[in-house]
Amino acid sequence: PGDDEVLVFGFLMTEGIISDINEVKRVDLEARENHALVFLDDDHECDWERLTRHLFSASSCGLCGKATIDAILQNHPAIECKLEVNRDVLLAASEKMRSVQATFESTGGLHASGIFSKDGELLMLREDIGRHNALDKVIGESLRDSIELNGCFLLLSGRISFELMQKSLAAGISFVAGISAPSSLAVDFAKNSNQTLVGFLRPPTLNLYTGTLADD
Repeated sequence: PGDDEVLVFGFLMTEGIISDINEVKRVDLEARENHALVFLDDDHECDWERLTRHLFSASSCGLCGKATIDAILQNHPAIECKLEVNRDVLLAASEKMRSVQATFESTGGLHASGIFSKDGELLMLREDIGRHNALDKVIGESLRDSIELNGCFLLLSGRISFELMQKSLAAGISFVAGISAPSSLAVDFAKNSNQTLVGFLRPPTLNLYTGTLADD
């Protein structure tokens, strides 16, 4: 619900259409119901054929493991400098995020994505009925506000899919945590992209699938 402009910015970034918000000239959200009309810079270049192929791939219809991961890493290089976060900071973050999910509290039907500083400060949170949209919103907001995400960690309210790991890599996020389980392909992706992946973040426990914590 809402935050449509930052949703558009985040989607454009995580799908590899733009790398900088200055490549977007204008976003028209009023031209047609449930559509966003995006005007890109006149000199902007994009491999639209590659994008079309990618958008019609999904975890339920044919992502093919290592070949897919390798193809994505050609466009989004693996993380070089990884963030390390303290275990107690992570456990506190999950409770902090839930406490500010106002719409979830009233409906029980929304996903959330939160961006936290290394020390556990909640910098931004967005909710949406779709997990991918919630993530695109916080990434789009960070893009609009010129917030560097390589020094932050991402917390997801639900299952961690391959696509969410891919989007986080496109935004330069090296540390991803989730309240629920990651898919096996998400774990494989994190290993290849050199991202830290934490699942089942439910105080007082968590599962570390890849990477290290600051106090381990």
